[in-house]
Amino acid sequence: MNSGSWLYDGTAESPVWIVRADFDFWYEIAAADGQLEPGERPDLNEDGFRYYVAFRDPIGDRFSPDGGGFKSIEEARRAAEQRVPTPIRWAS
Repeated sequence: MNSGSWLYDGTAESPVWIVRADFDFWYEIAAADGQLEPGERPDLNEDGFRYYVAFRDPIGDRFSPDGGGFKSIEEARRAAEQRVPTPIRWAS
């Protein structure tokens, strides 16, 4: 997991996480709800992962992504950076 923080209203440090999952979160939700299209498959990268942005603390394997998934950590970081008004300071 990759994490960082940004300043809300210029003063309050707010966390952000990039979570790597070995499943497609939104595919699994649609499958559980019986809403998959015929032939629909999980959208994972060539290594079998998907990356998600989370602005709420992901606890263990439980997390709620804020938006869609990404095929690389770099894509997820760029997406997170576009969602907040100040630069993100990445910890790793």
